[in-house]
Amino acid sequence: MASDNIWNNEELENMLKRGEVLVMPTDTLYGIVGSALHAETVDKIYELRGRNKEKPCIILIGNADQLEKFEISLSVLQKEKIEEYWPGPTSIIFDCPSEDFKYLHRGTKSLAFRLPASEHLRELLEKVGPLIAPSANREGHDPALTIEEARKYFGDEVSLYLDAGTVEGKASRVIRLHPEGTVDLIRA
Repeated sequence: MASDNIWNNEELENMLKRGEVLVMPTDTLYGIVGSALHAETVDKIYELRGRNKEKPCIILIGNADQLEKFEISLSVLQKEKIEEYWPGPTSIIFDCPSEDFKYLHRGTKSLAFRLPASEHLRELLEKVGPLIAPSANREGHDPALTIEEARKYFGDEVSLYLDAGTVEGKASRVIRLHPEGTVDLIRA
């Protein structure tokens, strides 16, 4: 997967732009992914995973400017601090008080974002926009390491399975980055 640009796929791009739900490799694990800007897509992913409706999903972005799509403006200290973590396998929680994104933040008024280490994945995200990307499994079950395992979870309920062989990454570290630049570790 590292040498091939599996995400350079026009069909994949078009499906994501239309709000379809797919299973594909992310920079960490296989994810069940869809547009973070389509509330119906987000709701379908929650339904397919059996995800706790009060638990927000991590959102993959192609660059830090995409945070503005969620009405998130960073303090100077936050802008400096994110450079220590991004791009890479760290998801950062920011305050997101806008009710327009309640379908994403689930009343927590905060959202977690990750800027992937993979340049190719970031290029896809710049073309299609931010994606929610929880691991490809049902809530409480092990993440799918292969497309075959993902198919057992989701069958024909997703539009496309993008196969990258066995993906044995690990879930991202999660931190909360406060406006004054302080950091709380949420998940190591």
